[in-house]
Amino acid sequence: MTDQRIEGAATELEGKAQNGLGRLTGDSKLQLEGRMNEVKGKALDAYGRVIDGLDGLVEKAPVQYQGKARQGLDFARRKPLLTTGIVAGLAVLLSGIGRRRH
Repeated sequence: MTDQRIEGAATELEGKAQNGLGRLTGDSKLQLEGRMNEVKGKALDAYGRVIDGLDGLVEKAPVQYQGKARQGLDFARRKPLLTTGIVAGLAVLLSGIGRRRH
């Protein structure tokens, strides 16, 4: 289990507690913060699941590529937001290239 999954579970739990306390006290700001933390926690958990899945794929990669693949995963673990932005940018670029060919 990656640190992102652990942190995600903790953040989601914290958000649920904030949301519940906000409902009990009628504090809409606390409720909103709680919902935001729940979403953040779920996103971190999902990101951690992807990283865990990629770990398994690195083991199956040809030996000459495993070192670079591990370096990429280490970077992704240290910089999750930057990695997500890079992947999103590549997806936009690739979808644009795909549209031009049709």
